[in-house]
Amino acid sequence: MATCRSPVLSLDEAPTVSGSSGEQFCFTVYELAHTLGARQIGASVTKVPPGKAAFPFHHHRANEEHFFVLQGRGVLRVGAEQYDIKAYDYLFHPPGDASEAHQLINTGAEDLVYLGFSTMVVPEVVGYPDSGKTGVRIARGGDPGARFLIRDDLPRAGYWEGEDGRQVIDIVNRHAP
Repeated sequence: MATCRSPVLSLDEAPTVSGSSGEQFCFTVYELAHTLGARQIGASVTKVPPGKAAFPFHHHRANEEHFFVLQGRGVLRVGAEQYDIKAYDYLFHPPGDASEAHQLINTGAEDLVYLGFSTMVVPEVVGYPDSGKTGVRIARGGDPGARFLIRDDLPRAGYWEGEDGRQVIDIVNRHAP
């Protein structure tokens, strides 16, 4: 007999993953879709403190991402462009090359909080233009052997390796009151 799983998840009951690197990167991610068993579309809420970015500047080759800003202000880097963002803005990133690379940076005084959606296509290749890394995911889920990063000068690289955050600092300083 099949067990019925609730299709409802409260944010305060969602599993969280938090991380940081250096002075520029810090985040808390509330895992939504995966927690409920979703297999085709990922969804999460990400919280970023003032003056930080959650993740390095990156682009996806296979997956598209959508974001809806729930709270706060920031800057969206896309390729060589920058856009001011605020609560209730909707953002879309198609798969592509480095010209589609993107990053959200909190330039406001309160947490930047956004709902993110993504297709979950594998295999997936992710480029990190600021550090010259390439990430590859060959399976869904948390199998550590299914994801790895390489850099031109290294056979394997850590996720934060080479991500010095200079662009984050520059953008935050330009938006300081």
